[in-house]
Amino acid sequence: EEEEEEEEMPEELAGLDPETQQRRLMQMSFTTMGLGTALVVLFSDPMTDVLGELGTRTGIKPFYVSFVIAPLASNASELIASYSYALKKTPKSISIALQALQGAACMNNTFCLSIFMALIYFQGLAWEYSAETVAIVVCQLGVAVMSSRKTQTVGSAIGVFMLYPLCLALVATLESFGFD
Repeated sequence: EEEEEEEEMPEELAGLDPETQQRRLMQMSFTTMGLGTALVVLFSDPMTDVLGELGTRTGIKPFYVSFVIAPLASNASELIASYSYALKKTPKSISIALQALQGAACMNNTFCLSIFMALIYFQGLAWEYSAETVAIVVCQLGVAVMSSRKTQTVGSAIGVFMLYPLCLALVATLESFGFD
């Protein structure tokens, strides 16, 4: 039997009637989303410049810098939220936390790959990213297979985690064979 999970309500709203709670929750949500949007607008361009400069100074290809560092920076909130959820240590909460991370990863990859391909098509850019594209699609298929399970285990988490370095290795291997 699964334990009943209690709903979370901020302490400052706990004593209010349900209608007032909902109104205040919506106000808090919109305020938080507005603040988050403002921070993204404010810091995204400088962050892009920093990542580009990091790649230039270290001699690491931009793909690897953006594939390793950018997701950690852009998905930090999902990592923290999933960690908090997983701290409940129930099978349901841990599965939800892992599936949320897997879903976020697939959505980010799909969205970014779509934008990337649209830019190449509409701007008439040279296609030099076959290895990266193949690796991203293979990684997404791996995550999809792992996510299809109803309950996630430590083995599932390790499998998903290992897809990350395996994807980087796949890119390096494909590029070493001349697959651009």
